[in-house]
Amino acid sequence: MRILGLIPARGGSKGVPRKNIKLLGNKPLIEYTIDSARQAHLLSDVVVSTDDDEIALAAEVAGCKPPFLRPANLAQDTSSSLEVVQHAIAFFEAQNIFFDAVCLLQPTSPFREKNAINTAIEKFISSQADSLVSVLPIPHEYNPHWAFEPKSDGLLKIATGEKNIISRRQELPVAYHRDGSIYITLTSVVKNGSLYGDSIAFIESNPQLHVNIDTLNDWYAAEKILTKIQL
Repeated sequence: MRILGLIPARGGSKGVPRKNIKLLGNKPLIEYTIDSARQAHLLSDVVVSTDDDEIALAAEVAGCKPPFLRPANLAQDTSSSLEVVQHAIAFFEAQNIFFDAVCLLQPTSPFREKNAINTAIEKFISSQADSLVSVLPIPHEYNPHWAFEPKSDGLLKIATGEKNIISRRQELPVAYHRDGSIYITLTSVVKNGSLYGDSIAFIESNPQLHVNIDTLNDWYAAEKILTKIQL
């Protein structure tokens, strides 16, 4: 299976300005994800999708020269990951280069275990699912079976639609949330307008490596993680 590794990195970040090329430890943030992707032998190719010349240069220095600059209209706060993936697929197919799937690797989640990407690809292929996402368990106090939504009458209902709440923590089913580290999707599914499709496989990430950088507090958390790990 031919799988494209795609690293999206726009220039207009606001929570942490210029975060994709801001130094985390001794190298730009984006370089952590480039390094992980280049070590994943099951990826057929790895590219960076950016609208920014400085980010493009940093990617090239890290060994991953972007094959294109993303159009400005796909680098806005409102631009979706799906649109970015669709653009990359269209770019390559216009050159008669085809991939069976795309592995989206967000640089805002810089820390991945050494073989995480290969493990995810192996699980994705063996599952025959439309997509795969990396996940972390949801703490029991936030489990959707213990969550409530307001009704139109101002009262609450259980978010899952059940009539009776599960009373014991031990009886709660395991629930997961996306951790933002790895997304893999069949190209055909992306073309049909989805990053997930009808069937979603998953792998669990290492919670000790988890950070999703959106704010300065997230950046400080990443710096703390970096002092504790060796990648």
